[in-house]
Amino acid sequence: MGHPFPIREIARQAGLSEATVDRVLNGRGGVRESTAREVRQAIADLDRQRTQVRLVGRTFMIDIVMQAPERFSTAVRAALESELPSLHPAVVRSRFHFRETGPVAELTRTLDRIARRGSQGVILKAPDVPEVTAAVGRLAESGIPVVTLVTDVPATARLGYVGIDNRAAGATAAYLMGQWLGERPSNVLTSLSNGFFRNEEEREMGFRSAMRTHHPDRTLVEIAEGHGLDATQYDLVRAALARDPDIRAVYSIGGGNIATLRAFEDLGRECAVFVAHDLDHDNTRLLREHRLSAVLHHDLRQDMREACHIVMRAHGALPPAGPTLPSAIQVVTPYNMPPQATSRGDG
Repeated sequence: MGHPFPIREIARQAGLSEATVDRVLNGRGGVRESTAREVRQAIADLDRQRTQVRLVGRTFMIDIVMQAPERFSTAVRAALESELPSLHPAVVRSRFHFRETGPVAELTRTLDRIARRGSQGVILKAPDVPEVTAAVGRLAESGIPVVTLVTDVPATARLGYVGIDNRAAGATAAYLMGQWLGERPSNVLTSLSNGFFRNEEEREMGFRSAMRTHHPDRTLVEIAEGHGLDATQYDLVRAALARDPDIRAVYSIGGGNIATLRAFEDLGRECAVFVAHDLDHDNTRLLREHRLSAVLHHDLRQDMREACHIVMRAHGALPPAGPTLPSAIQVVTPYNMPPQATSRGDG
């Protein structure tokens, strides 16, 4: 039973004699199992309290750098701010660097400024391109831990990735699509915001593979580079619908769903099945109005909490932990929306 605590301290915590604790720790016998459990619990309590002591008075300045539509970056900010009380007694302060789109050079300049200025950690959502890989390397050389969020940049010096298994999410979308379309003839529109985000690429691969295996007769029509923005998404969807009169379903990987639905409506076309990602304020409203069939969602608050914990572990403020597991994929319909979504405003 490895531990760093003196027998006297364990005995005081457990309310037992030092002799009893000594017998338990050294396996000498003559001790009830319930007493041994009390000793193990005392050690666990001391370890947790030691962690709390390490966190008291610690302030972690974390930079959140994201390229994403405003509706998603707003959801990330809200998730982090909701989790701040759970991180006490540590204090986490955050600087947000959000952009919807733009050249990669602008993003890497932001990362390089953080490397020069200093930070306790960076939570990053960025395209998987060589320039970002190099910038993450420079952050690591400066002693700044990086955690990727939602989409990974795996060939970097980042400490960990927090988010769902995106390939499994794509396969889940294909399963739902096949179940709901049934035998109805329909081509499926797949919509990506940008081909350089690994999460979108993996979702598309998972979706395409599962559809090819289970529904090989369905045609998939891909559009990309809408950046998840309604202003650019509308024209892309409308053009795709004009080219292909058999599109009657959508798997939205990258967002822009209000514009997608408007394009269907303006052309008088039915969208029989629409599967999307993330319960941002747009998708929450569309789901409540039954204009989306389902949203594949994951708990952003849990993701932000885990990302902060990885940063804290990098600074020795929390004990080491095993690998971060993928976040659970939730299939949300109009009938099982989380309480925070059903009470959320549309703005």
